[in-house]
Amino acid sequence: MARKIAFHLNCLEQGGAERVVTNLAGQFAEAGCEVLVATEWYGRDEFALDERVRRVHVGLREGDAGKPHPVQVLLRVKYLRDFLRDEKPDILIPFARKALYRGLLAAYFMEMPVLISVRTDPVGHYEELSDKIQIPLLLPRADGCVFQTEGARAFFAPRLQDNSRIILNPIHEKYIGRPEPERRTKTVVQSGRLVDFKNQAMLVRAFARVHAKHPDYDLKIYGGDSHDGTKEILENLIAELGAGDYIRLMGASDHLEEDLADAALFAFTSDWEGLPNALMEAMALGLPIVATDCPCGGPRTIMTDGVDGLLIPIRDEQALVDGINRLIEDPALARRLGTAARKIADRANGRAVFTQWRDYIEELCGAYEKKGK
Repeated sequence: MARKIAFHLNCLEQGGAERVVTNLAGQFAEAGCEVLVATEWYGRDEFALDERVRRVHVGLREGDAGKPHPVQVLLRVKYLRDFLRDEKPDILIPFARKALYRGLLAAYFMEMPVLISVRTDPVGHYEELSDKIQIPLLLPRADGCVFQTEGARAFFAPRLQDNSRIILNPIHEKYIGRPEPERRTKTVVQSGRLVDFKNQAMLVRAFARVHAKHPDYDLKIYGGDSHDGTKEILENLIAELGAGDYIRLMGASDHLEEDLADAALFAFTSDWEGLPNALMEAMALGLPIVATDCPCGGPRTIMTDGVDGLLIPIRDEQALVDGINRLIEDPALARRLGTAARKIADRANGRAVFTQWRDYIEELCGAYEKKGK
């Protein structure tokens, strides 16, 4: 396979979709493909691309900022179309909402397949008036789609469902195969940026109640500031609860595989997600987990309640308290769940995920070439 592959997304600022594109781009380059990543802008804290991957700016140019918004939208499509015309990739792969609409418009009447990828819960994110117009007009033109969960796929029309795949995110190899710690600490952990939909406030409130029963346990929340006000809300809540001695916001870390490895358990509290990388990483580390069964079904896709973790309803603080206490008080259960959780690496290691993407891309490109003969 020596394809010319073009990914398209807004930027490479650290996030789930950006992480997957960065990972896949590197693996396709390693496999001998020519890989391009077409982005709209440069973010503040971005993932680094493999040096063999070429990044191209296709966003607004100097002088475009003052133009009316509809004109800017059209220019973004034009610049992406110019890129496709000049580079002539074998396939275009747009990631996430605005990028997939832009990609389908830009590739209109061009000789290449378009493989779109939906990366979040469509409910609440693909329901604006513009979505109701663009989805029936543009999505039928997609040659294929990658979803992360069955819940996300079920949101869309049967035609797109039938011509799609569910592919998990790849887990970074540094989380896979780490030895079981000789002894677990009395620390409950969570990782993920501080942002409202992850509902870390519920975790802080719940853990204050857990700590009243288990005063020898503490909570560490790892994650960077999303600048949506969540960090300040959490800091104020911790202060109000007088919990500063046992609940700490640790900030972002580049060594989570070490920071989390010997924790007592991992608590996941999101109200919604696509497919949460942080949860998959915790599973790969063998951590006992209590997780909200949030839409669009990411935790349920990778976990089975009582087998490799505990699933609880979203926004249910009492269930979270009970789940954490249960794992603290039943070490045999915690150990069994953690051991089973490690098996996520069998189906979500980088090679397994890359192989699924590679085979799907080859299938779509082959069908397109056959159709053109």
